[in-house]
Amino acid sequence: MAVQLIFILHLIIGVYCHVSAFERRDSHYVKLPVVHSTNKKVFSDFGDRRAITTVPLANRSDVAYYAQLNIGTPAQQVFVQLDTGSFELWVNPDCSDLQGSADIRFCQAVGHYDSTSSSTATQLAGTKTLRYGIGSANIQYVTDDIGLAGTDSQLKGVQFGVATDTTDEFAGILGIGHGLNVTIRYKNFIDELEAQGVTETKAFSLALGSKDEQEGVVIFGGLDTGKFTGTLQTLPILAAKDSPDQVPRYWVNLTSLSLNPPTGAEKTYENTTMAVFLDSGATLTLLPTKLANAIAADFGADATDANGFYPVSCSLNDMPGTLNFAFDGVTIKVPYNEVVRELQTSFGTQCYLGISPSDDFILLGDTMLRSAYAVFDQTNNAIHLAQYVNCGTNEMEITDSTNMTAITGDCDPPTAKNVVSTSSAIPTATPTSAASTTAITTGAAAKTTSAIAGASASASAGVSTVAQSSSSRVCLGWWTGLAMAVFWAAMAR
Repeated sequence: MAVQLIFILHLIIGVYCHVSAFERRDSHYVKLPVVHSTNKKVFSDFGDRRAITTVPLANRSDVAYYAQLNIGTPAQQVFVQLDTGSFELWVNPDCSDLQGSADIRFCQAVGHYDSTSSSTATQLAGTKTLRYGIGSANIQYVTDDIGLAGTDSQLKGVQFGVATDTTDEFAGILGIGHGLNVTIRYKNFIDELEAQGVTETKAFSLALGSKDEQEGVVIFGGLDTGKFTGTLQTLPILAAKDSPDQVPRYWVNLTSLSLNPPTGAEKTYENTTMAVFLDSGATLTLLPTKLANAIAADFGADATDANGFYPVSCSLNDMPGTLNFAFDGVTIKVPYNEVVRELQTSFGTQCYLGISPSDDFILLGDTMLRSAYAVFDQTNNAIHLAQYVNCGTNEMEITDSTNMTAITGDCDPPTAKNVVSTSSAIPTATPTSAASTTAITTGAAAKTTSAIAGASASASAGVSTVAQSSSSRVCLGWWTGLAMAVFWAAMAR
């Protein structure tokens, strides 16, 4: 009888602990790693994919940021480029369109979705052509379930595109701009997160991470005070009718742009008050030609090359200067080693300024955004901005009543040369827990198989660490009880 009782207890505890191993979502936010495609821990088999091809520099697959989605039933793992400059999710680029065998292998490695292999997929009648600054995709709309890697969160019946043909695209794109009834007529990814209760608001925070870190994080419905210094400053998103292209994007006002050279006094450039939009899908920062030429001259570039880029000395990567983007209440200081792009090519190491001249479009791309911590807040039509510094992890939920202007980062200001580097002098913030996760409410209202598996293992959810550790403690208590039962059963015999 004692043996049977112990066996039953064993089964009960086993089932309980298995169920408890899943994330318990006490807070409405989830986070995903944002992986730079040069991160060899994830994309380990592709080495230097820029060495042979002649595709223009701005179109290289080395400079994109990716997140992993698990699409369909059973789940199919797909990496998609995280893009604040567009509005729709699509997958399955046409890899045969690309030049260079390494680029083709990289494209194939980001994953392929097959709707016929998913029991939850439904093909829709609609088709569309999506055009980008570089490249395009013809898509067929489907709906299917999408899981967020490393969490138990799953979105049901999400509409997205499956490419039937693409031009100059290395991976699918996760557009996280405005969606339903603003730019498109269906709920996009951000809309679905809120509508299905995964997040409380249509806000997300983005830290791309420095070039040295090669990995950042996006938190949907939350933020991390261990990733910035100072107080978040709120910048209103410009209405489409007041923006340069009349399109609803993350347009904000830049008040000035200046340079702190390694030696000498700070220089402020003329006529730098302008509307700019924050675009994580753009490698380079695009500025008016006259301004771009002036900045390039200060970096030692006389003119652009045949591809329209400014060649500069690679020695600038070791210099302590900064390029400063000033907004109302906050200045983002971009160190030289973040604004200079260093590429290994068949001609050796070549460096280029991460700024390109453009009189048609002005945007702040990855060469600026790596130095910023940004909360994109569609609910309150604002961008909340601070200087990026990585001093640990301290996540919190963004609720309808969160006072963003009261939120201060845990990190000290960085040194001049390492403006976006990990600040080792700062103690690591307390890891997230269901008990310690904070929502400030004081005021009014953001590859290969092995490579993919590696990214999946590194992904995490806003409260998963705590949920698992909490369940582990409970399971330990149960197992202790079972051990005691075994002991007393033995004594009774």
